[in-house]
Amino acid sequence: MNRTAPTEPPHSVGNSNDECPWNVRQAAKFLGVSPQTVYLWVERKQIPHLRVMGRNIRFLKSDLEYFRASFRQEVDLA
Repeated sequence: MNRTAPTEPPHSVGNSNDECPWNVRQAAKFLGVSPQTVYLWVERKQIPHLRVMGRNIRFLKSDLEYFRASFRQEVDLA
């Protein structure tokens, strides 16, 4: 299996800090899915996420990298 980690966020957020939380759109782009899919995963508690001020959903790149790796393993096994 070929694993490569991206070196930059999906699109510029004005800060290159990898631990700056990403929004749903950025997470979706990083994972290669639609924002609707990310919202579904959040609703089903299938993806690690943070709640900010109650309704805002944020993601840490380190959590998404782990999630993406485990997601790809499940797809490869199918």
